Amino acid sequence: MAAAIAVRDAQRGDAAALVALWRELTTTGASRLPGVPTVAAAEVAVSKHLADPSGRLVVGELDGQVHAMAYLRRAAVSPLHDDTTLTVEYLHVSDAARRHGLGKAMIAEAVAWAEHESCPHLAVVAPAIAREANRFLARLGLGQAGVLRFANTHTVARRLAAEHAPNLLALLSSRRSVIGQRRAQLARPALAESVSYPPEPESAGT
Repeated sequence: MAAAIAVRDAQRGDAAALVALWRELTTTGASRLPGVPTVAAAEVAVSKHLADPSGRLVVGELDGQVHAMAYLRRAAVSPLHDDTTLTVEYLHVSDAARRHGLGKAMIAEAVAWAEHESCPHLAVVAPAIAREANRFLARLGLGQAGVLRFANTHTVARRLAAEHAPNLLALLSSRRSVIGQRRAQLARPALAESVSYPPEPESAGT
């Protein structure tokens, strides 16, 4: 008998299963990802995703048990185009549930949502060393468009300063200052347009 497969939006009660899947994900070729969250933190995150119209955290069930996860996110395909794309991130099927069609069901859910939201493009993020997953995605017509690299911000800033220019730390500091000023300007109300001042009093004898 074929295993029963279902794909649905993650709920708070799936937090423990999601944490277990994340643990597998970070130990099978994606070790640079953030560490394993607590179940309580995962519950809070799931609640936020349920309220986000531009993203969905979905899980895949095999015979009623959660064995897969994926994050679906809608965004502009580029800063210069009006078209949108649906990106599938952190797609993972547990080792115990491979070769049952669960990965294909997760991609099918992404395609269905993309069509519903009129997204003409679909992208899937997969680790470069995951050969089986990349072959599977290639068979579905998804070609490689780039390589995603991940690191701690402080690490990149430190290595830039050490390897490229002695004064780069000062440059980064000044850029942070400029960015902070820009944010302050955007947040500051336009007082000059709304405040009027009384006319100056006429001097005596005029």
